[in-house]
Amino acid sequence: MKKYYKDFSIKSMAEALEVSREAYYKSLRIKDQIKKEKEIILKDAIYKIWEDSLMIYGLRRILEEAKKIYPEVGKRKVRRLMKELKIKGKKDIKFKVSTTDSNHNLMVAPNILDRKFCVSEPNQAWVSDVTFIRCKYGWLYLCVIIDLFSRKVVGRALSNVNDAELILKTLQRAVNKRNPKSGLIFHSDRGSNYCSKKVIDYLEMNHIIRSNSRKGNCWDNSVSESFFSTIKREMPYNVFHDLENATFHVFSFIDDFYNCKRIHSYLGYVNPDRFEYENSVN
Repeated sequence: MKKYYKDFSIKSMAEALEVSREAYYKSLRIKDQIKKEKEIILKDAIYKIWEDSLMIYGLRRILEEAKKIYPEVGKRKVRRLMKELKIKGKKDIKFKVSTTDSNHNLMVAPNILDRKFCVSEPNQAWVSDVTFIRCKYGWLYLCVIIDLFSRKVVGRALSNVNDAELILKTLQRAVNKRNPKSGLIFHSDRGSNYCSKKVIDYLEMNHIIRSNSRKGNCWDNSVSESFFSTIKREMPYNVFHDLENATFHVFSFIDDFYNCKRIHSYLGYVNPDRFEYENSVN
């Protein structure tokens, strides 16, 4: 009757089908109520997805997460409900300060990785970089190591000084955690901290192959650059009180959200931990 109400009157269709008009209108009210209830449930789910993402997910990621629960949900509906809920993703924050000191006479490695950012196994290639983290009394330095297989941060360290010790500490944590086989490629920029004798000796001792970006070419290490852009955009960013305070908040974001909750488009909208669990060949 609902389908043909433009062609025939409700009264004539009700008589032909031997049903009352009251029963027809009641069924419409029931269907409308069910639809509203479903929308309320979906609305609550969308808000929780956004809230659990530290209030950073935009339409694309909320849609992907919502589809895991309600496969039939569409982009238009999610956009409309987000608008009604007055929620939106965090926008990019322009934040670019170079930490690379390439004016040195230390041994620079060839660019072995050569932008081959897609690898087939864990611990096949790692990329690393250092960025500034703002502190009340100045700057802190965050070093990370990322496994290209899953985009998981496998090593991280914070320091008051951007030196070889910072790189070494991050490397030691990553190696102890992942126990990589011989032949792992470790790619970074050509800064003096990465090209120091301490770092080179440690890599050689663990049979890890060095790879350095070409001079002045940030695209050779774009995965690390992308990670830093993400963390500075999405982390509840404040000017930290001191090293201890920054360490707690930055590491919590990396360990408790980025690695195990945040979905990545490159990984098919799953988080790094889940991607490794589902795809690891080890």
